[in-house]
Amino acid sequence: MRPIPTLKISISGVRGVIGESLTPVLLTRFAQAFGTYVGARTVVIGRDPRTSGEMVKQAVTAGLLSSGCRIVDIGMCPVPTVQLLVRHHRAHGGIAITASHNPAEWNALKFIGRDGFFLNTGQARELLDIYHQGEYTRVGGAEMREVVELSGATDLHIQTIIDGLGGLPATKKKLRIVLDACNGAGSLAGPKLLEALGAEVFTVNVTPDGSFPRPAEPLAENLGDLCAAVNEHHADVGFAQDMDADRLAVVSEEGVAIGEEYTLLLATVSVLGKTPGPVAANLSTTSALKEVVSRFGCALFQSKIGEVNVTEEMQKQNAVIGGEGNGGVIYPRLNFARDSLVGMALILHLLARTGQTVTDLVNSLPRFAMIKEKMKCPSDKISIILRMVRQEYANYPMDLRDGVKVSLPHGWFLVRGSNTEPIIRVIAEAQSEVEARTIIEQIYSRVQDCVGQP
Repeated sequence: MRPIPTLKISISGVRGVIGESLTPVLLTRFAQAFGTYVGARTVVIGRDPRTSGEMVKQAVTAGLLSSGCRIVDIGMCPVPTVQLLVRHHRAHGGIAITASHNPAEWNALKFIGRDGFFLNTGQARELLDIYHQGEYTRVGGAEMREVVELSGATDLHIQTIIDGLGGLPATKKKLRIVLDACNGAGSLAGPKLLEALGAEVFTVNVTPDGSFPRPAEPLAENLGDLCAAVNEHHADVGFAQDMDADRLAVVSEEGVAIGEEYTLLLATVSVLGKTPGPVAANLSTTSALKEVVSRFGCALFQSKIGEVNVTEEMQKQNAVIGGEGNGGVIYPRLNFARDSLVGMALILHLLARTGQTVTDLVNSLPRFAMIKEKMKCPSDKISIILRMVRQEYANYPMDLRDGVKVSLPHGWFLVRGSNTEPIIRVIAEAQSEVEARTIIEQIYSRVQDCVGQP
């Protein structure tokens, strides 16, 4: 089998391995293309703490300046902070420098439109066309614009949350919180927010130096240190962020990771309990969300996977909250973006308001078993795999908006190619783990046969 490529150019942006495929020349050209796309106007840039971040930022800065853009550099910060600051400064776009959950050797550019949303499919294709054509706006030295280095972006983000939600309701004692920021972009902002809300804060992995003390995805199997710290400090809850701080996972007061799918459920209960309304989530989100939304007499709408698809559906339905089952909470009243800081604030308000523990709250929610698998897959094999699944399960209800989602009598599964990595994702959910595992094994073996892996 051919080697898996280390560069991914798609509608989700560009990402690759530093020193191999993601070169300064490529980065500068993408920045030039984006500067041409936005029309030589103001662009906000920010980055996560990866060790390659400064090099990538310098290349991006060169490309934007050469195309006539004015740059507002907000430094090291969460991706949702970049999105918030694009709106706050009425900029014409933004570039977030982060490879999110990819390993340390990767980095990436995420492109943001003037509305603070990631570029949608049509906008991203327009940007890619400009990049591939190579016809960029170029300005002379006398027309070069300034780079404004702006401090306090995360402080503004935190203040926006406090102004919108207020401090935590009074309780007999302060809520005790442990935060694991994966030494990522939330390392400084997370503790400051929790303290501003009025919680007692303990931390692990909050040195934003680009090291990866654990895999970046806040999955249950990666949160052993956080679970131990929750028990050690007798904390009420543990929070885990990914490297760019847009995703959030929760650990109960018993030191048990409840699964990132339940982050959105808890945040939804927090919001709908005070402001009922429509909810939107992607196709791979747990079925438990539909049951929770129904309890409040509200409607759930589903979209393709990807933050931009969820936000577009939320706008269409005027949703009061939405997100993705990977720990992404979108609360438009505060920040129309997947935002782990907002997610933490909503869940803490729920704990303080109800007086219940995380375990109590989770036990009150419907519970399904979900299993997620992924495997390396060349891009040219993805369409073959999806066609195979459609043929094999032609007698079952299907949703073909994003890969193939099949509804079975006792659960569902989804097979899709990733927009950000050279992999196929296989997700299955059922009432029990045994049923979900049976589904995943059946699908996974068929996918392996198509890919040609043993």
